[in-house]
Amino acid sequence: MINLDKINLDIGDYADIRIIYNESNHITLKDGDFEEISSGENFGVSIRVLYKNGWGYVISNNPKDINQLIEKAYKMAKLSNKESKKEVILKEYKVVKDKYEIVGEINPINVDIDEKKEIILESYKIMKDNIIKSITVSYSEGYCKKIFANSEGSYIESKKVGCILRMNCVAKENNNMNFGAERIGGVDFKIILDEYKNKSLEAKNKAIRLLKAKRCPKGTFKVILDPELAGVFIHEAVGHAAEADLVLQNDSIFKDKIGERVGSEYVTIIDNPNIEGGFGSYKYDDEGVRGRETIIIDKGILKSYLHTRETAGRLGMELTGNGRAEGLEKPIVRMSNTYIKPGDWNFEELVEDTKNGIFLKGSRGGQVDTGKGLFQFSAEEAYIIENGELKDLRRDAGLSGEILKILFKVDAVTKDFKLNIGYCGKNGQTVPVGDGGGFVRTVANVS
Repeated sequence: MINLDKINLDIGDYADIRIIYNESNHITLKDGDFEEISSGENFGVSIRVLYKNGWGYVISNNPKDINQLIEKAYKMAKLSNKESKKEVILKEYKVVKDKYEIVGEINPINVDIDEKKEIILESYKIMKDNIIKSITVSYSEGYCKKIFANSEGSYIESKKVGCILRMNCVAKENNNMNFGAERIGGVDFKIILDEYKNKSLEAKNKAIRLLKAKRCPKGTFKVILDPELAGVFIHEAVGHAAEADLVLQNDSIFKDKIGERVGSEYVTIIDNPNIEGGFGSYKYDDEGVRGRETIIIDKGILKSYLHTRETAGRLGMELTGNGRAEGLEKPIVRMSNTYIKPGDWNFEELVEDTKNGIFLKGSRGGQVDTGKGLFQFSAEEAYIIENGELKDLRRDAGLSGEILKILFKVDAVTKDFKLNIGYCGKNGQTVPVGDGGGFVRTVANVS
């Protein structure tokens, strides 16, 4: 790594440097054949300099003279200041000196590649069936070593690993075709060892059982969302709308609503990077700010946005530690692990109490307009609820509506707490995140 003793960050009004080493490995099996077994390494530095109201930003994958790069960023900051039409205010925080790592019981980097290939092959064999026409199993892992230092005196060393196994299959019978997908992973390879067989079987069974399912009815219904779909809704519709950069861009329905009611008393939404084993967990963000539990919505009242140092400074709010970056990119406001706080119900009681409605399970993605407050998601499965019992399986169920209306109509959340794993894309950057909570009941349009 680079000797920081010879680096001068005392330039401009503020400067920081991130030195990053990444290692990644990928294995993909398609219909019984290994299509990809690859490994990559990446090393580089990222430098930011602030001069008055202008930022200068330089990255290099082959750094030779770091001080020369810092000087270049400084010159860019002075040029940027001349063009800037906004005031840059960095929220103050305590200087940090720390060293930490986020690694589970079994570090995936230390697991032999032959063992990983055996798991992938076993997953393929479990999903294999006469009705299953295509199977893809992919595994990815990453290791990141990072050093952060700034002109205020902070110095942080960190190490983090992560792994994810994805199982996808396609079932086809006559003219019907359906997909089944599952994924599992985190910072501990043990999770994959413990659950990949069950997840592989569930992916196959899901694809097969949906073949004979009828289409889901359309209309406005009382719905129960499972933790996966509820998590996607919380992340996409609530979490992104609470990102302060979008608020400052007038692209959030939560703009100017701090302290106001935006949902029912059953809605408490939290972002927390400190959850042990969470896919979106970290101790410090990419600005050296300590990650903390942030209550975005407390019993229906909007309490906080998510911030970088700049957005917190511009809005005069407290730091939340949500300045995250993919690799060497610029830190921007990003979520970590975002979820709805568990309630008092169990799932069986909730179904029985619902009487008539639809249980929506799993997620196939969707889209959100945070400025207009509109959303649309697709569920993997739907089950009709009649007289308080789960009945027919249905397919092609979509969930749509207005974010605030859905939040106000939430009237129950179960005791369950499940965090899903995934990656969130924003401004061309992708970072690992977690989302979830329990089962949530509300009223929504099923389309």
